[in-house]
Amino acid sequence: MYPVSDRFLRRLAESHTPVTEVLLFTTDGRVVPLDHTGGSVPVDRGAAIRRTCTVNGCSTSLIPVTPADELSTYGARLRISRGVDYGDGTQELVPIGVFRLDEGGGDPALGPVTLTGKAIEVIVADDRFTSPYTATGTVVGAITALVRRSIPEADIVSMITDVSIGPRTWDVEGDPWAAVQEVAAAAGAECYTDGAGTFRIATLPDLLSTSPVWEVASGEGGVYVRGSRSMSSAGVFNGVLARGDNAASGGAPVQYLAVDTDPGSPTYWSGPYGHRPMFYSSATLTTVSACQAAATVKLRAARAPNAGGDFSTLPNPALEPGDVLRVLHPDGLKELHQVASFSVPLDLGGDFPIATISAKEDG
Repeated sequence: MYPVSDRFLRRLAESHTPVTEVLLFTTDGRVVPLDHTGGSVPVDRGAAIRRTCTVNGCSTSLIPVTPADELSTYGARLRISRGVDYGDGTQELVPIGVFRLDEGGGDPALGPVTLTGKAIEVIVADDRFTSPYTATGTVVGAITALVRRSIPEADIVSMITDVSIGPRTWDVEGDPWAAVQEVAAAAGAECYTDGAGTFRIATLPDLLSTSPVWEVASGEGGVYVRGSRSMSSAGVFNGVLARGDNAASGGAPVQYLAVDTDPGSPTYWSGPYGHRPMFYSSATLTTVSACQAAATVKLRAARAPNAGGDFSTLPNPALEPGDVLRVLHPDGLKELHQVASFSVPLDLGGDFPIATISAKEDG
């Protein structure tokens, strides 16, 4: 979760005035605050580009009509924040995304104008390889080179133990952002931009060993609105076999099978669920330990949770996918949930549904 004050989290459950801010960074160096009437910032861990945005009710002046307008708009960026007004002259804003402005349209005379964009990972993804590209060295070094190849000023933060990788070459027309994720997987990690636009290299937190960042409770003083529970085995795996075979490095093929070893899990490898493995291979994996790291992180997302759950709360813009939440349902059931996706509204109301990738009963 993006760092916020305790006062901020308490105020979310109280009557308060939400505030939003949309800043347009033009290509000629101007920073323009945009009046707006609504919109949203969907955030989805399962998407290649985690964050997208729609901003409604902007000025018609944002529709480019001259070559100069086009030059300053195409390639521009949006920085969006949401927070609370404490009513004492102070505010606390949380960044919820930095986006490349992709489209703006509306009635040029009457408006309003709607803007759409994608988080700046899309700049890396769209900068396709025009010649064969080889990554080598370490995970962090290779990711840094791939990202800064397209965004030289990118802020990159590693939250992992760096590991060496084997040389991996991508062909012409290859997707550099997919290459970033493949390299990250060699360390059992993933790469994404957070709400502030910082590229982060991190592993998915373990549900049972990570302290919850927020409590979603029903009743007076709580932020719980409604929820649902479900179980499904569709697309669920309880083992991941990661393999590396890099002929360029001259090493022998390596592999590691990670399985669900929790006897209390419905997808326990030695239980009635049976064996349902998935497979992952990459030339970047040159050691058994690298295969183990990659298999372990993929297993966290691939295995079935003890319970699935989607629920709605009062909006919390500070959340990140992978955050662990403690949920107290109206019937008294306590669960730990791990965030998969949500959508931050840019109007004063708005529902805030949260989908989870896993859930465990909290004793």
